[in-house]
Amino acid sequence: MKLSHIMTGGFECVAPQATLAEAAAKMAACDVGSLPVCSERKRVLGIVTDRDITVRAVACGLDPLRTPVERVMTREVLSCPADADVEAAIELMQERQVRRLLVTDGDAPVGIVSLGDIALCMREDQAGEVLKRVSEPE
Repeated sequence: MKLSHIMTGGFECVAPQATLAEAAAKMAACDVGSLPVCSERKRVLGIVTDRDITVRAVACGLDPLRTPVERVMTREVLSCPADADVEAAIELMQERQVRRLLVTDGDAPVGIVSLGDIALCMREDQAGEVLKRVSEPE
């Protein structure tokens, strides 16, 4: 199965200069836990997660109303092409111990695939094995 069949498409980006509060509000409105951080030309500069906002900012006393996303975002963004097989995404997620990947078409972001998306397309026993492989340290 291809990633394009299971990814969440139609996602929103956030600008690097947006505040953490703006990013959190966008996450809440879209019911997502992460947003790609993109330039005006939709070039991916990083990704910010709800955990980044909580652990890298709020827990450190940064003001979410004044702190820009670029200050706490993860700059290294892992991605897979939309036409990649789900197994390739699973291998990358396991290798890098991540639960989300950006899905691309060329250089352009077209969606996000999460561990949950992958689990939904598998049998229950397979989903448990994938979760175990992604979650346990090597």
